[in-house]
Amino acid sequence: MTVDPGRIDELRARFSDSGLSSRRVEVGALEDEAEAMFDRGWTDGLPVVAPTKARVARMLDGTTRSPGDIVTLVPPSLVECTIEKVAVNAVMAGCRPEYLPVVLAALETICTDEFNMHGVLATTMGVGPVFVVNGPITQQIGMNAGINVLGHGNRANLTIGRAVQLVIRNVGGGQPGGIDRATHGSPAKLSFCFAEDEGGSPWTTLAEDRGFDRSTNVVTAFCGEAPRILVDQKSRSADSLLRSLASGLLSAVSPRTVLAMDGLLVISPEHMARFRDAGWDRARFMDELGAYLMVESDEILVGAGGIEEGLPESMGGLTLPKFRPGGLLVVHAGGPAGLFSAIVGGWLNGPMGSDPTSREITP
Repeated sequence: MTVDPGRIDELRARFSDSGLSSRRVEVGALEDEAEAMFDRGWTDGLPVVAPTKARVARMLDGTTRSPGDIVTLVPPSLVECTIEKVAVNAVMAGCRPEYLPVVLAALETICTDEFNMHGVLATTMGVGPVFVVNGPITQQIGMNAGINVLGHGNRANLTIGRAVQLVIRNVGGGQPGGIDRATHGSPAKLSFCFAEDEGGSPWTTLAEDRGFDRSTNVVTAFCGEAPRILVDQKSRSADSLLRSLASGLLSAVSPRTVLAMDGLLVISPEHMARFRDAGWDRARFMDELGAYLMVESDEILVGAGGIEEGLPESMGGLTLPKFRPGGLLVVHAGGPAGLFSAIVGGWLNGPMGSDPTSREITP
């Protein structure tokens, strides 16, 4: 019985030195565990899994790193966060141990000056970290890159993003109504994580586009809003579909903004087929798309078209790109049927905002 799968973790937690140092919270015999965690403010509004000693020890089996190692300083309070604290929140989120390296890399990705998670929390815009995962690990842990890729139903996709957000909330103190001042918020503040469909794409992957080898496991964080659908069910040529995608991208965040906000385009397999059939690679797609993403500044100046929002009059007479160089990320993912793609608008980019950031996933 001592090696029974249902008993071994409890025995290890009871009789061995697991190396865990977190403070224990005793829950009364008549107290409901789920309600107790709601009452203590540890949840994101959904029930969480109780992080018992046995569960946390089992979660730590997913990494070779020591429980006491410092992962990063977690904003907004810049609290030192250990591997153990991440494991606790990964348990609460519903992760499996093999997801932990992805959670750790994702957390390290957003806790950087480049990504600026403090600013992402403090802005009134409803944005949050969007995680795109590349590499063999996506299949090893069963991530979804296909049907309902941006939705529910896949444990790895949903719990990895959720674990990161719980760390920000429970360790860093980034709770709604405190430092988090979003006017509306979005699902990105709960969990927005998915894998790229690498095998079904004729192009290089997002990670390769960002300088990584295809065999490397990589997570890329993008500060984005909720996705919106772009429908084009009639384009049969690459150029027609490209124009359609461009028209949608021009309105990302606002049709009155240029250069200041980045974007993420998720191309579905049926839409990708147009570019595959035309023999286009990623480089040609980006070059051709860029030509359709040029904006005449006179059309979006303050007061143009009776709209007070816009560029200052001093910027009149210019032709400007919608996105800065490298400011549009393009990913292939989605189910095999459906002539739709998805657009995720970004937040303010650069030193005053957030830049897309990538990290290698290590054991």
